[in-house]
Amino acid sequence: MGKIPIDPVLTEHDSLEEAEAYDAWFCAEVQAAIDEDGPDIPHDQVVAEMRAHIEERRKARNAR
Repeated sequence: MGKIPIDPVLTEHDSLEEAEAYDAWFCAEVQAAIDEDGPDIPHDQVVAEMRAHIEERRKARNAR
């Protein structure tokens, strides 16, 4: 990867080293997800499940 400019307006990282460490971590997480053996879950299914979960949490919060 190329050098990442450190500009407080553009990044939350305080140093080039921190930005590069985050980038390496993120790339490893993405690769781990790609390499995972589990079944693929369609995007629409994930969105529907998350919307239902968010709605349940909202209702529980408002019931207090």
